[in-house]
Amino acid sequence: MSTTIKAYGADDAKADLKQMNIERRPCGDDDVKIDITYCGVCHSDIHTVRNDWKNSQYPVVPGHEIIGRVLEIGKNVTKFKEGDLVGVGCMVDSCQECSSCKEDLEQFCEEGMVGTYNGKDKHLGGHTFGGYSTSVVVNKEFVLTIPENIDEKGAAPLLCAGITTWSPLRTWNVKKGDKVGVIGLGGLGHMGVKFANALGAHVVMITTSPDKAKDAKTLGAHEVLISKNGEDMKKHMNSFDFILNTIPVGHEMDPYIALLKRDATMVLVGAVEPLKPFHGGGLIVGRKRIAGSLIGGIKETQEMLDFCGEHNIVSDIELIDMKDINEAYGRVIDSDVKYRFVIDMASLKN
Repeated sequence: MSTTIKAYGADDAKADLKQMNIERRPCGDDDVKIDITYCGVCHSDIHTVRNDWKNSQYPVVPGHEIIGRVLEIGKNVTKFKEGDLVGVGCMVDSCQECSSCKEDLEQFCEEGMVGTYNGKDKHLGGHTFGGYSTSVVVNKEFVLTIPENIDEKGAAPLLCAGITTWSPLRTWNVKKGDKVGVIGLGGLGHMGVKFANALGAHVVMITTSPDKAKDAKTLGAHEVLISKNGEDMKKHMNSFDFILNTIPVGHEMDPYIALLKRDATMVLVGAVEPLKPFHGGGLIVGRKRIAGSLIGGIKETQEMLDFCGEHNIVSDIELIDMKDINEAYGRVIDSDVKYRFVIDMASLKN
């Protein structure tokens, strides 16, 4: 029998989020039932609620940065036990059979990964509902172990903002002594700075805002490059081993391409939309590369969480009550948060 639980969601693209009831499946043999304690607020939540990507199914219950404690396990679950601190990120299922899944890259599942919300619910039919809710039931293969020594609240954004920035740094083998640029100091950028610093790189925060310089250095940047300053941009030309580009909207690429060394790569993780045309010559002269990266697989996400445990890395967050979510969405759009909102789920339960 399914269980009715409390959640927060939106009935259509123009509606505010409000309290509603949703159904959760019973805990099956391969499942883990989780009591949600905290849930991060990602810009993707807002895009989905507002149907910016034209694929939203309503009601939308967002939330894919989920932290909680195990309430119940199925009979085939050996890795988790009641009371364990666990997390769930952006996906709750995949085919497990295709080449991507077999290579621990479930985010690129050839059948299509099942999103934590707005995905195809193969158990109850309809679509999946996310972490703005009191509990969730997830297949054991998509549940992550959260190190007990790190701040539980600050760990929530690691499950999306964290892995989104960690994966490219690892895929392109960023190492000690590399000069790494991180473009944009928001939810993603601040994690990129922390990770690149912990990996031993020389980290340069690249931003349009001089007032972000102090924060960037506190987070672990060694230098700040103001991209509007032509002289400074010139000084850094052809000098970066790797650039992580977290800008969430279409933008001019040429100034950033000019910063890359020969054979170096800039990876896009933010702009899921058309980019402004850029000059092919900037890539051809220098054999430079532009690439993209999407979250990370489960194995890699666990490696990132373990690294965070070893280095005591979490997100800088502002904790909010569930009832304040609509105001928080407005502030995310205005870039008025340092650097990620996290919802205290006790406020929904009470």
